[in-house]
Amino acid sequence: MTRKRPNIIVFLTDDQGYGDLGIYGNPDLDTPHINRIGQEGLCLNQHYTASPICAPARAALLTGRYNHRAGALSVESNRGLDRIALDESTIADLFKANGYATGMVGKWHNGLHDMRYHPNNRGFDEFAGFLNGAMNYWNWIIEYNGQPKWSDGRYLTDVFTQDAIEFIERHKTEPFFLYVAYNAPHGPLEAPEEDVRPFEEMEKYTRAVCLTYGMIRRIDTGIGQILDTLEQHGLAEDTIILYTSDNGPVHLGKGENDQTRYNGPFRGMKYDVLEGGIRVPGLIRWPAGLPQGKTYDGMLHFTDWMPTLLQACGIDMQTPSDGMDVMPALQGEPEKLPTKRYWQFNRYDPIGTCNAAMRDGEWKLYWPRIEEAMQKMRSDNPPFQKNLEVPHFLMKVENPPVERTLSPPGDPELYNIENDPHENIDLAQQQPDRVHRMKRELETWFESIEADRRRIVQ
Repeated sequence: MTRKRPNIIVFLTDDQGYGDLGIYGNPDLDTPHINRIGQEGLCLNQHYTASPICAPARAALLTGRYNHRAGALSVESNRGLDRIALDESTIADLFKANGYATGMVGKWHNGLHDMRYHPNNRGFDEFAGFLNGAMNYWNWIIEYNGQPKWSDGRYLTDVFTQDAIEFIERHKTEPFFLYVAYNAPHGPLEAPEEDVRPFEEMEKYTRAVCLTYGMIRRIDTGIGQILDTLEQHGLAEDTIILYTSDNGPVHLGKGENDQTRYNGPFRGMKYDVLEGGIRVPGLIRWPAGLPQGKTYDGMLHFTDWMPTLLQACGIDMQTPSDGMDVMPALQGEPEKLPTKRYWQFNRYDPIGTCNAAMRDGEWKLYWPRIEEAMQKMRSDNPPFQKNLEVPHFLMKVENPPVERTLSPPGDPELYNIENDPHENIDLAQQQPDRVHRMKRELETWFESIEADRRRIVQ
């Protein structure tokens, strides 16, 4: 008898920081069902997204490639900056080509306004969700394989949980790949009052943080229902579950709108390539193939998941990856993982000396932000808002040059992440040779990904 190939479920939340889970030390946010994934599998302590902002991070997760190579630079869908290039294969493409039922539920944000970029044309047999960067939680508009559906009064996180459960039940007798991309706790901050009330009653958090925690509490409830569904159908043992978030938390706002909250020992937030913006939750469970109740301290990266999950199912990657199959290391074998990883993000044209970083073992080189390069054009906001109010529509997408005057870059900073995870102590003056060497490597990487990006034909 041939052993059944494992199913895959990837849970991706939105703007949920490292500190936004009980299993990572949050003192007040109880997430028992999400915690269970790590308790019955592995809790990853050095798990990194590929970008500190949404669409680029997702593109890397779905292609196994640094987001610049994959075509996604930022989130402005009206400029096409969120798109995965058409010559890239997604993880869903490869699972589908190898006999898996493929489904996606939730937030896409990797290409709007042109059906070539639609999830149904990027490897997903079934899609239930929205394409925009955000959606209202009560007054929503989503779609099912291109057909719009308007709010029926349910909370959107609950809708996506139910859609995920129904996909599992439809495909329980065949191998499946399911990508569940909850848009919570990304704004607008909206949650059922019964989930917000426990945090309000603590009288220690702003209204914004109470809403954020309430949104995560509702995700946790949904995860529990999905885990129960796997148990009911005898699928839990041979289903690989990965739980993560696209980037760090938003720590902005004033007064009751202040979202600043616990984020582990890290500095920075969404948008930053400081640890607080790029180190994200990572939990993985596979009862048939992974240890249980362990922590894993090696450095892992979003680009690793495509080769890892495909290989676990006996599928060759077939396309170049910036990551590697980390399953042997997770299973306890003495595997040599990459010691070097890179990040860079700013809006519009990429700048290699702005908000860029490189890890080399315990060392991290960091180029600070150039604030003018991080600013979003006000003219890019109305198209985003329109997508909250009407079903997905087709239109011509253009990306004209953005005129802006930039301050010169700051000096690169050097941190020992093992000793100083908060990135408090800049060691650049004490280690000029290391700074020089890492600067050159980061520049070489940036030139490489930019050369690949310029070859992309959209």
